[in-house]
Amino acid sequence: MKKIIALLMATLMLVSFAACGATTDDASSQMPNDEVSSESTEAATVGQTLLSAFKADNSGTAMEVAERLIGNEIIQFMGGATPIEAGLLSGFDNTEIKGFKDGAMFAPMMSSIAFVGYVFELEDGADVEAFKTTLKDSANLRWNICVEAEELIVENEGNKVFFIMCPKSFEQPEAEDGAGDMGLTEDDMVPAEDGITLE
Repeated sequence: MKKIIALLMATLMLVSFAACGATTDDASSQMPNDEVSSESTEAATVGQTLLSAFKADNSGTAMEVAERLIGNEIIQFMGGATPIEAGLLSGFDNTEIKGFKDGAMFAPMMSSIAFVGYVFELEDGADVEAFKTTLKDSANLRWNICVEAEELIVENEGNKVFFIMCPKSFEQPEAEDGAGDMGLTEDDMVPAEDGITLE
């Protein structure tokens, strides 16, 4: 199982390298978790929407919850869920995540989207707050090499813990003046009669 997860992670990293190009400089990525995930008067973010779905229904195994979350209508990519074991997990650099009895990851199948989510189920009586602190302190919003997550949310319902790093929205930003047409003006255009023709 560990070999399959390692192979999946390696494949995701290779795809991320190939898709590099855009970086973000969002100040919110440096904010503590409470500030990044705070409610606003605007529409709910991707993370807030998935957290609400988790709170509304976290019954079943971690895998069942993760499959419901990745199937949420806000998700705009082909994704999947996979069971996980304690150890090195995507998004946490070199910190081993352990201390849970059941866990599942949900993420894009092949993409450079800065999105990774987990559902952990801890043993009864476990220190949930300490586990959540470990996740927050170990998370790297820029784990996906050339893209950076905009929000980090770690919450729990009982002994089930929801973790996500993701963009706030899947909508493409509006093109700035001239950005959509590469900033060309009429002076940059070559008249058809003076242009080069291929024969």
